[in-house]
Amino acid sequence: MSYLELNYFFLGLSLLTLLWAILARRLDRRRMTAMLVGVFALLILTAVFDNVMIGSGLFDYSSETLAGPRVGLAPLEDFAYPLGAAILLPSAWLLLDPRPRKDP
Repeated sequence: MSYLELNYFFLGLSLLTLLWAILARRLDRRRMTAMLVGVFALLILTAVFDNVMIGSGLFDYSSETLAGPRVGLAPLEDFAYPLGAAILLPSAWLLLDPRPRKDP
């Protein structure tokens, strides 16, 4: 299994959970904005720190399992994990909250 195939599964699960939270009316505009700020921050941090770690030789990826595109030294696939986590965790948190939602 390549990293790209693993990313499809992880991002698909994250997006389905986000859609469920939206349809359950648990995700309002304020929470969506906070989620997008978190996504942006995690992507920037991933770009910086992955490039530093790969550049310093802490780890590397075999080219057979990568799709090819890179952001600096970091493979594009590395950005799926923080993106998925920043979507999945808040969505699941809202869906698991036992308090009833308040309709405006």
